[in-house]
Amino acid sequence: MSAALELARAGKHVQLFDRQALGLAASGRNGGMASGSIRPGRKDLVRRFGQERAQAILLEGKAAREDLWRFLRDENIECDFSLSGAFNGAMTADQADELRRQADFLHQNLGIEAYPVERADVPNFIGTDLYVGGFVRKDIGGLQPAKLLAAMIDLASSSTAVIHENTAVLRSTSEAGGVRIQTQRGEVFARKLLVCTDGYTDGFDPWLRRRLVPVRSRIIATEPLDREVMDRLMPPRMMYGDLRKLSYYYRPSHDGSRILFGGRDGTTEGDSAAPIAHLQSELARLFPELAGIGLTHSWFGYVAMNRDMIPRMFSRGNTVYATGYCGSGVVWARWLGKKAAFKILGDGEQSRSAFDFDAAPRAVPFFNGKPWFIPIVYSMYARHDRNMLLRRRKG
Repeated sequence: MSAALELARAGKHVQLFDRQALGLAASGRNGGMASGSIRPGRKDLVRRFGQERAQAILLEGKAAREDLWRFLRDENIECDFSLSGAFNGAMTADQADELRRQADFLHQNLGIEAYPVERADVPNFIGTDLYVGGFVRKDIGGLQPAKLLAAMIDLASSSTAVIHENTAVLRSTSEAGGVRIQTQRGEVFARKLLVCTDGYTDGFDPWLRRRLVPVRSRIIATEPLDREVMDRLMPPRMMYGDLRKLSYYYRPSHDGSRILFGGRDGTTEGDSAAPIAHLQSELARLFPELAGIGLTHSWFGYVAMNRDMIPRMFSRGNTVYATGYCGSGVVWARWLGKKAAFKILGDGEQSRSAFDFDAAPRAVPFFNGKPWFIPIVYSMYARHDRNMLLRRRKG
């Protein structure tokens, strides 16, 4: 939608296809945490991509967040946005040390307001005994993704973009001068095709499908809580996360009356009660007083991971790809959609991005669309986290 808006405003004839109703997938039903996170740590980025590109990736994260804030302001978009800041919790003393270093790096090298939180001060940010420290960064906020998407649909439509909901793309074929696109409702020829399917990439593009692993992310919402409970559990009403291998993300609802608690649920099909019960148990581990608390909503969607574990933009013939947001699409989907639009327009300056590589992400071995290995990986991560907590108790 971001790309459609930019291209339509540039005077191009744009058609957008979605196999579902707009917003039914992750774009409208995610956790609304506008973080622009990069999963690999700074040292890992330097090791894999070199100092220059690693620094450019981190700086672009800052630019992407700030660009989103400007977009919301300039377009007068009402989506319950709040630049609340984010707290990241440390489970061990080593993690607390790492977060101190991270806070110092963000402040000294990127100019981001960030600071460590010592153990005695943790209750000022979150009411749990699970964390031995943490850090706060003030450049992250929260919003209501469905409201943001609705506003972007209105903007794109009013800029002459033609939107086709519930219209699956079946295949695309490169031809002289462009791409022929076969949909379930007919055929379209375009000079350029932009693919932004992320965690919902299906068989229409088998080449891309081998490079993106869809991962389920599930959210539960508590029943309304008393104000004094929310004041005790989430005093500053921030966005929250931690450093477990199986990390969880959580936040207050916009009105401050509920807790939204999410995480990767480890399943690949069906919608059984087990993942919901698992999130409930982890919520109670974090906040013991919420054991047995009622839930009013639960839902899941798919994010996409690639082997680089960072968002990516790349081209193949007349097709441009912007995908692999690794669970942080609120910021990255809009940013890379915009960059991809400028790439299609031939604007080398405005399309420049540290996430635009010459080569596509490598294919995932022994993978052709069904992530059979997810339960195995999650079991390993869960064992790691259990052992970490056991060592902490013994220490």
